[in-house]
This record gives sequence, C-alpha cells and structure tokens, in this order.
Amino acid sequence: MIEAIKITKYFSDKAVLNDVSFSVRSGEICGYIGPNGAGKTTTIKILTGIIKPSSGFAYIDGISVTENPNAVKKIIGYVPESGAVFETLTPIEFLTFIGRIYQMKDSIIEKKISELMEIFEIYEYRNEPMLSFSKGMKQKVILISALMHDPKVLLLDEPLNGLDANSIQIFKEIIKKLAENGRTIFYSSHLLDVIEKICDKLIIINHGKIIASGTLDEILKIAGVLDLNDAFAKLTGSENLEMKLQNFINKIKP
Repeated sequence: MIEAIKITKYFSDKAVLNDVSFSVRSGEICGYIGPNGAGKTTTIKILTGIIKPSSGFAYIDGISVTENPNAVKKIIGYVPESGAVFETLTPIEFLTFIGRIYQMKDSIIEKKISELMEIFEIYEYRNEPMLSFSKGMKQKVILISALMHDPKVLLLDEPLNGLDANSIQIFKEIIKKLAENGRTIFYSSHLLDVIEKICDKLIIINHGKIIASGTLDEILKIAGVLDLNDAFAKLTGSENLEMKLQNFINKIKP
C-alpha cells in the first residue's frame, strides 16, 4: 500500500534523506521513529506529494506520488506536525469545506462531522469560531478532517499534539479499528509508549537513513535490549546523551 524506493532528498547541499526504502502493507500500522531532524517529517511530506524527492520513487496504493499527486491526495488522510485551521470559521464550516474538497455529498459530510465530533467530545462547540479553541480542540478538528472521507491510507505526523489522555485513547482505538478494516497507517511520533502499544511494525530513522526495521521483538533483538526506549537510545546513539545528562545531574549538589 505504501512503498518508498531509494528516496533521497537534498535541501541545498544537505541530504535530509539518503537512499530510504521501506514498504507498509494494507492493514498495517507502521511506527516511524527517530530523533529530531532525522527526516521523519520530510518523508511524510514526500509521501503526501507536498514536496518531491531529489531522487527515488514513492507509491501509495500503486499510484506514483510524483507523477499523480492529486490521485494520491484523494485516498490519503494527513495530519501534519503543525496543523492549522481557518480560525475564523466554525468546525462545521471548516469540515464542510474539507468534505466538499473530497467531493463528498453534503448529507454524508453532515453525518460524518456529527459522528466524529461526538466521539471526540467537541460537538457542543460545532458552531463556535475556532479563534477561541485550545490547541487540543484544534487538533481534534484536524484529526476529524483527516478521517471524515474514510481514507485508504493515514499519514500521521505527531497526531497527538495537545490532546488530553481520553482523546489519545479514543484516537488509538480508532486507528486500530481502521487497520483491522484494511486501512494502512503510517505513524510518525516521539511518543514511544504509544508506538510500542499500537504498531505492528517499526522503522527507526537517524540522520536521514533507516537504521532498523521490523516488529518490536525484531527491533529489540537487533539492539540486544528488552525495552523500546533502550533500543531507540542504543540504535540512535542517544544513550551517550543520557549518560552525560545523568553525570550532570549527579554532580548537582543537594
């Protein structure tokens, strides 16, 4: 369903992605993890067709992202790392606009908006301008906009930003159910505890290169540890930073 083949991306003379290849099957939830600046967001922007790779190929459901980006956009749901809404609009107005972009019938748009706003517990605010919304409330509207057209593929870049614990649990249940029904989820996040619990497959990227890929058990075996946090630290080299931090803390006098 998702296939990346030898993707490289340069910004000026710096390679942000270097020969990145992976695939994600239908019905699979794939966790995409790495330190800040590893290339996670760039990967997702290439998969959505927002930016083009310097070289390599990306396909969503067999459709070339570079050759037919509009066809790809019709079948994906995308939650960006720093999502934004038109704050002068109400959720009803904004989500109706999104639904019409996807050429959904107004009756279906209305039904989907009501269902999802009820699930995310913001229905009572449906007719209020989003200027006064908290970050978490705006994030819920963004999540609904990515889900309402029932996409084949969900591309998620830190989708839980600003959400409360209850909303996080709701979203986790939704994407697990979507995967059970054959949808494909590509989930980039720094929240390793969430990734560990819901993902069938993990990909670890660092400095623009994939350094490990497989199930949780396979990743732990590669790293020779028993915990995903320890595996992440060891494989990305951040365990040295943790040691430096601990040494600094130990030197602080009570």
